[in-house]
Amino acid sequence: MAIRDILKMGDPRLLRIARPVPAEMIGSPALHALIGDLADTMQAVNGAGLAAPQIGVDLQLVIFGTDAPNPRYPGAPVVPRTVLLNPVLEPIGSEEEEGWEGCLSVPGLRGVVPRHAKLRYHGIDAEGRPIDRTVDGFHARVVQHECDHLIGVLYPMRVRDFSRFGFTEVLFPGLDPADDD
Repeated sequence: MAIRDILKMGDPRLLRIARPVPAEMIGSPALHALIGDLADTMQAVNGAGLAAPQIGVDLQLVIFGTDAPNPRYPGAPVVPRTVLLNPVLEPIGSEEEEGWEGCLSVPGLRGVVPRHAKLRYHGIDAEGRPIDRTVDGFHARVVQHECDHLIGVLYPMRVRDFSRFGFTEVLFPGLDPADDD
């Protein structure tokens, strides 16, 4: 496996709508290699998640979660490590929660983003087995953030109050500016 370059905001490839992972690719060595590259890349930067479009691969594939608390999100609960293909998100109710987000494709910046407080997501794993979960809180935020990458949306596009958006080093003195999602 390999650590891949992460595309940065401004790269037009981040604005594309990703294609569904085709049935013939499910379970293939090529898919497992891609997932390995995503996992290695995410781990190398202590990410909470990573989407295939962030490494220039135009497929509906996201990985997220950790096996232990993430040092970049010390107060956040553990989110199960998940490989999710062809996801569908269904908000439950209209309640939203605001929270600070960063992004590996938008380094050095943070902003407050409203997200659905609770949602159901479903899709398949790398072997084609169904995944169907109802989640809230940080887990719901991470899934929404990563799946936004599949529709060409970066979190700054969702910021509503730009007085709560800026450089990590200014907003959070002492926090390592490399500590973005």
